[in-house]
Amino acid sequence: MSNAYFSPDPTQQKVAADLYATVHDLPLICPHGHVDPRLFASADYKFGSPVELLIIPDHYIFRMMYSQGIPLESLGIPRQDSGAVERDHRKIWQTVCDHWYLMRGTPTYLWLRDELRDVFGITQKLNSANAQAIYDAIEAQLQLPEFQPRRLFERFNIEVLATTDAATDTLAHHQAIRTSGWSGRIIPTFRPDAVVNVDMVGWRQNIEKLAEVSGIVVTNYPTYIQALEQRRAFFKSMGATATDHAAMTAYTEVLSAAEADVIFQRALAGTASADDARRFTGHMLIEMARMSSDDGLVMQLHIGSFRNHNPLIMERFGRDMGADIPISSEFTRNLKPLLDRFGNHPALKVVLFNLDETTYSRELAPLAGHYPILRLGPPWWFFDSLNGMRRFFDEVVETAGVYNTAGFNDDTRAYPSIPARHALWRRAAADWLAGMLVRDLIDTDDAYEMIRALAYDLAKATYNL
Repeated sequence: MSNAYFSPDPTQQKVAADLYATVHDLPLICPHGHVDPRLFASADYKFGSPVELLIIPDHYIFRMMYSQGIPLESLGIPRQDSGAVERDHRKIWQTVCDHWYLMRGTPTYLWLRDELRDVFGITQKLNSANAQAIYDAIEAQLQLPEFQPRRLFERFNIEVLATTDAATDTLAHHQAIRTSGWSGRIIPTFRPDAVVNVDMVGWRQNIEKLAEVSGIVVTNYPTYIQALEQRRAFFKSMGATATDHAAMTAYTEVLSAAEADVIFQRALAGTASADDARRFTGHMLIEMARMSSDDGLVMQLHIGSFRNHNPLIMERFGRDMGADIPISSEFTRNLKPLLDRFGNHPALKVVLFNLDETTYSRELAPLAGHYPILRLGPPWWFFDSLNGMRRFFDEVVETAGVYNTAGFNDDTRAYPSIPARHALWRRAAADWLAGMLVRDLIDTDDAYEMIRALAYDLAKATYNL
């Protein structure tokens, strides 16, 4: 077993390796991510080309390429207008490998390196010269039965994997998994953003779809709430244990039912203002906390991303194409209306994720270190990295403790990267704990219990798995 990601100090390195060895073989708890459930709906599902599996879905890769002037069209990213894009996947792969040096020093470089080695047995570094040979090796393995998603699920030792699904999703793929008799545990997660954020493109059409799938005619705020509660109950019946909500800020506000309906009616008419959208989203975060306090679904709140920042990319390629930028965040005042109502609730759990690291010690750790409902999610998105994890531990644990954090989730669309991501977290946690142990901040018993908690127990307990 290698000492990758551990301190070069020999004493700390030895302790870290010993700690990591105790959790290396623990099952993977994957309580939040974006793997497509259709991968598991059929036993004979096969991935497409190496590019379809590893490049086109991965905004970490193509945003870096784009930043260096490489057109997204040359990477096969589909355009909104169905305009011409590169369709020769070998050529796309060559382009990526020609520029792979751009990824040096990034988490993506580590994830793909470890993924190619541990999943596909490929130890060569990606470069221009070996691009086609590596493409051939991956392509050949993807045709083998052992590389079908269900077989990989078992090989990866995944205990449970949660997908993220729109509130209007029929969960047909989840139903197919259930009826297939396969024993792998794939569960949905309820994500209502597209029917909550009234300024989102297509909101009106999504409300119509919500009415269709819920069987409730949505004409006003009360029927809207009924439809959402119906969908949550359905998701829970399909195994869901959590919800997921994204907002630019943590702003919350209590609206009366009459005030909420006025905004809802303006939204239906297409006349809602930006302030309407801000207030309605803030109110609905409190409503979602209320619903979670009733039905027991864990509430995840992802804050701080200015999404689709580049209008050219939004126009040509649509949403979620790598043009997302973190913003500064504030929680202490913004969350207070929600916490005033539910912060002391004995049966509610809210997991906070944020893209502003300056809030870790100033706000998030003190809040989670006091309010019983709060747990801190692991470093997210831009900070899901070795250094980001170290900063998180250093900034959070002294105030909130380890047991007010939520363990790890991989939050990925890149299914084969899941083991590499968990290994990085477990190694980072082992090394950080080893540093505490050699400094006599904790003892050996503490360290071994804490590494298991960070690797496995906290995620399982937080998400009721």
